[in-house]
Amino acid sequence: MRIVVKIGTSTLAHPSGHLNIRRVESLCRVISDIKNAGHEIILVSSGAIGMGVGKLGLREKPKDMPSKQAAAAVGQCELMYIYDKLFGEYHHTVAQLLITGDDTANETRHQNFINTLNRLLELGALPILNENDTVATDEIVIGDNDTLAAIVAESVRAGLLILLSDIDGLYTADPHTDPDAKLLHRVTKIDGAIRSLAGVSVTNQGTGGMVTKLRAAEICLRCGCDMVIANGNNPANLYDILDGKPVGTTFTEKCL
Repeated sequence: MRIVVKIGTSTLAHPSGHLNIRRVESLCRVISDIKNAGHEIILVSSGAIGMGVGKLGLREKPKDMPSKQAAAAVGQCELMYIYDKLFGEYHHTVAQLLITGDDTANETRHQNFINTLNRLLELGALPILNENDTVATDEIVIGDNDTLAAIVAESVRAGLLILLSDIDGLYTADPHTDPDAKLLHRVTKIDGAIRSLAGVSVTNQGTGGMVTKLRAAEICLRCGCDMVIANGNNPANLYDILDGKPVGTTFTEKCL
């Protein structure tokens, strides 16, 4: 199976912005094992700005565009160094692709992007993508890596997109405030009732929340790709997802 895995900032880093070493090491080990089993893996990794904030010793995520871009420039180097080192221990070669909105909106550039990704997979590499936060502006921004991951899944005809975040999935209400909130294990269509459950959230490290995840689910359902929202705190969840166990929320049009 061709699988896209999106890793959120909160999965990669501690609230301080510094790397969560134990979790990232476990994540790279599990993904390497899944790749060894014959699956083609593409990572869409957040974390550049968050890690840049930590490495630069900033007290909080910057709000102005030049500072965000500077943090991304520092953090992206650190992020790819870590991935190259950890995946290299399992004999996997990583490749970096930094994308802007133009690369998906322009037909020629989009096709070049698809061709590069497909060739990297043919060569056995592990592509790691992120939005190019060092140059992206309001005019060319994709906006969030949930959407980018769904665009990637659609572009390369992946069979599954897994969004790893700090939430277990889609609930019937906010589980932080409603003790009766229940996790929805399966969603077959995105309608008004489902959208109303999304709310809006922005963490101190990343951006997004359930709104962007539902937008990603719509893209995936449209192209026949299943999508799972799962908690990235336990990387072994990836094994259970591939084994068909009820982890997080699965978005699919397939019959049980």
